[in-house]
Amino acid sequence: MTRLTKLLIPALFTAAVAQAQYTDQINTNRPGQSQSAFAVGQTVFQIESGINGIYEKHEISRYEYYGANAEIALRYGVFAEEFEFMLNMQYEFDRYTNSLETYNRNDFRQLTFGAKYLLYDPDKYYTPEVNLYSWKENHKFRWRSLIPAVAVYAGFNLIGKNNPYTFPSDGISPKIVGILHNHFGKWVWVNNIIGDKLTTDYLSLGWITTITRGFSEKWSGFLEYQQYVSDYYADGVVRLGAAHLLNETMQIDASISTNFKDTPYVAYGGIGFSWRFDLNYKEVLLPGKGDREDEFNKDKAKQKEERDKRKQEREERRKALEETPVEPSGE
Repeated sequence: MTRLTKLLIPALFTAAVAQAQYTDQINTNRPGQSQSAFAVGQTVFQIESGINGIYEKHEISRYEYYGANAEIALRYGVFAEEFEFMLNMQYEFDRYTNSLETYNRNDFRQLTFGAKYLLYDPDKYYTPEVNLYSWKENHKFRWRSLIPAVAVYAGFNLIGKNNPYTFPSDGISPKIVGILHNHFGKWVWVNNIIGDKLTTDYLSLGWITTITRGFSEKWSGFLEYQQYVSDYYADGVVRLGAAHLLNETMQIDASISTNFKDTPYVAYGGIGFSWRFDLNYKEVLLPGKGDREDEFNKDKAKQKEERDKRKQEREERRKALEETPVEPSGE
């Protein structure tokens, strides 16, 4: 989990010889709408999917619609640890009603292809000084944590002109995103500054800010705010949700969203599933020591101890079953 996994096992900042982008657990942008600064890792392929129920009603224009959409993001790390390609798709089915008619609609609400590159990671070559005599000194707030990781995304909207969710003049248009990513212990703060449909008559600017917190090795939650600004539409949307790590390569999530006005009023909620394929991954090693080395090593040791314990318990149960005599059945 990009925001989520790094809360649980901050493998990005490993020791002595550190991994650059790849994390031990799945690294996903879900369930929020913001992008993390970090890529999935070179040769890693990832699917992030979800299904949402949607309701929208406009009090002045006198229309409403309800329906569902399916969304999927395909991510693949290539060329370098800091680089990935992304294909984002969202297909919607809904029933639209206004004062004159009711009809069904369906088409792509989003179809975007682009690439993301991590420009700067403040922890990549950072080696903190360790005070051997003071636990408090080693765990105090560090002002350098305010320095964010910085990435940039550039891509294209590929939705056609005959689409009920876009304008006839839209066509193919560019999209750019500036990404800032901070870690504060168990908290992660991600900001996206967005320029969308830049060459169309309805250029849109936006901002997404996401706060995520890890509650355990398996659970995390997030709160997100997204602001839209354009000549046609301006709004603010709040999202709230949680994610659960099934294993190192799979995650499920759920979220709800709403806005603060009735022109239109928007509400939707959904569930999602993410899966990572990383069998072809080869570690890219970087010099330096991360400031979370001790925490990382303790987490890894604890996980190994728990795995060994479960394995031993299974083996003992198996032996007990094998040693249990089977009484002959009577004739």
